[in-house]
Amino acid sequence: MAVERWLVDRAVLPIENSLGGSIHRNYDLLLRHRLHIAGEVKLAIRHCLLANHGVKVQELKRVLSHPQALAQCENTLTRLGMVREAVDDTAGAAKFVAFHKLNDTGAVASSIAARIYRMNILAEDIQDDSDNITRFLVLAREPIIPGTDRLFKIESRPLQKQALQMLDDNNNGFPK
Repeated sequence: MAVERWLVDRAVLPIENSLGGSIHRNYDLLLRHRLHIAGEVKLAIRHCLLANHGVKVQELKRVLSHPQALAQCENTLTRLGMVREAVDDTAGAAKFVAFHKLNDTGAVASSIAARIYRMNILAEDIQDDSDNITRFLVLAREPIIPGTDRLFKIESRPLQKQALQMLDDNNNGFPK
């Protein structure tokens, strides 16, 4: 990862989606890399159908996007009769379609990707569920210690059916 190679200070990694569930591949990445979770962000996901300027929806035969995004837009893409092709990420799909000037291929990505790659938004909010939220983790090389202006509290309680036990040096380490 770029964070481990000191190319960037932080990375943002999607970890869970309200529709698609956990993103197991990214959990595996967390285990393989020595990075610390420095924060989290939850974002409402609003997928758009993008195409190059001058291309109409009827001209699209296929659509590129991340597998999660394709799954989250299943109903719309089925209704439009498009062949789905999975790629590594949504913005990468938009970049590929724009860079290669494809006229028969669209991308499922954000409106920001449309602006960056100068693409036309053919349809907005094409996700099947409007309550589509993704939780992202912010990763860093070193643990981030919160400032004194932020307080955190961890509260534990014993299970109600179990008595609270304490170890006492006077009882030779036996619970009392």
